[in-house]
Amino acid sequence: MRGELLINVTPQETRVAVIENGMLQELHTERSRTRGLVGQIYMGRVVRVLPGMQAAFVDIGLDRSAFIHERNLRGDSTAPINSRVHEGQALRVQVEKDPIGDKGARLTAQISLPARYLVFMPDADHIGVSARIEDDAERERLRERVQALGEGMGGFVVRTAAEGVSDDELAQDIHYLQKAWAKIQSGTSASGDVPRLLHQELPLALRACRDLIQVDTEVVRIDSSETFRAAQAFCEVAEPEVLDKLQWYPGERPLFDLYSVEEEIRRALERRVDLKSGGYLVIDQTEAMTTIDVNTGAFVGQRNLEETIFKTNLEAANSLPRQLRMRGLAGIIIVDFIDMRDAEHRDAVLRTLEAALRKDPMRHRVSGISPLGLVEISRKRVRESLGGQLCEPCVTCGGRGRIRTAETVAYDLFRDVLRESRAYLETKSMLVLAHPRVIEFILEHEPDQLADLEAFIKRSIRLQEAPEFTPEQYDVVPC
Repeated sequence: MRGELLINVTPQETRVAVIENGMLQELHTERSRTRGLVGQIYMGRVVRVLPGMQAAFVDIGLDRSAFIHERNLRGDSTAPINSRVHEGQALRVQVEKDPIGDKGARLTAQISLPARYLVFMPDADHIGVSARIEDDAERERLRERVQALGEGMGGFVVRTAAEGVSDDELAQDIHYLQKAWAKIQSGTSASGDVPRLLHQELPLALRACRDLIQVDTEVVRIDSSETFRAAQAFCEVAEPEVLDKLQWYPGERPLFDLYSVEEEIRRALERRVDLKSGGYLVIDQTEAMTTIDVNTGAFVGQRNLEETIFKTNLEAANSLPRQLRMRGLAGIIIVDFIDMRDAEHRDAVLRTLEAALRKDPMRHRVSGISPLGLVEISRKRVRESLGGQLCEPCVTCGGRGRIRTAETVAYDLFRDVLRESRAYLETKSMLVLAHPRVIEFILEHEPDQLADLEAFIKRSIRLQEAPEFTPEQYDVVPC
């Protein structure tokens, strides 16, 4: 399987696309104004203990207090939470899940620090090996080498990428983790304000180099020379074996356009997903769960109805995992396959779905097909879904649907201005027509980026409100 990693960087946001066999599989987005918190380590203060829920709220400096459950505290004690923590107590915690919707961040006191091949757990004492490494001899070799190289440090989990690596590469990871942990311990023992940040996770572009490069990843294309140099510097220290995969992309054509990623993002925000046969999926995301309905649509088959249904369900089972990864769907996912009378057909569809899901790096579980054709998938939730990041409830329809935010439209608009400026070199200025909300956002939050873009394209950019436009609509006119 041919894999590529595309890293698109602008001053406003960084986007990472995982491409497999020429198709978008995952999209990760991080905006400068709202960086994710997962992996950050804080010295927080307990502000409220809830014995009835066996949980506590912890102030780590966010707008809303974060939440920690008793099972995520250090140690294996089964004592009630009010005997383990108390209000006003300083507590070292790590963000496990970003704030999502009205829910605050989810915390754990069981610290874990990831590197290229290993995850270090200072409070543990065991060596685990990724289940994706299937060779028993290799699993045992890695367990023995990590135990010897990291003796006395704590626990480790050996990541999938470690398969076949040398002692030197493992030792380099352990040295990197030792330094990071020593810095965190120093910050923990130092006096200072609480809450305070002890460890900041890497920015998205560097996390992608650490976490998303696989054995079959052939190239990592980065369209920012500054980010490219930062990635080189990071990999020289932490991952020298992937240095030769890094490439700076200086092309005139936008990197995501080259791989049709922008079009795939647009499709990933729609409810309907068309299948090649003529069938389609309808994906609806709610606060409680995500439902996916499979339909035959225009596909009528060539034999009989049962065969048509079976083929549609098989195609849907193959397509579903890509949609889950690309859209970042997690939590409880209910798939409503078309009812199949034949038990062998039901088993074949379930096997196809499970096989396709094996490529999904996120932890998940699949139930059997119910008599009604329903399959339940639970998928670990870490961050907001793609739709949750890029869209907001529609004020026009009273919140029944979703539209892209003014911020999302503004950044798309900036990219289109750059694209049009390259296509029409003889023009002297660019006129932008957009909804008043988008114009207001640019003038209030991004005036410096607008000025930088004007300097870069060497043309003036005039903004003009178009109240008749929808909040997502805009037009770029070369003048």
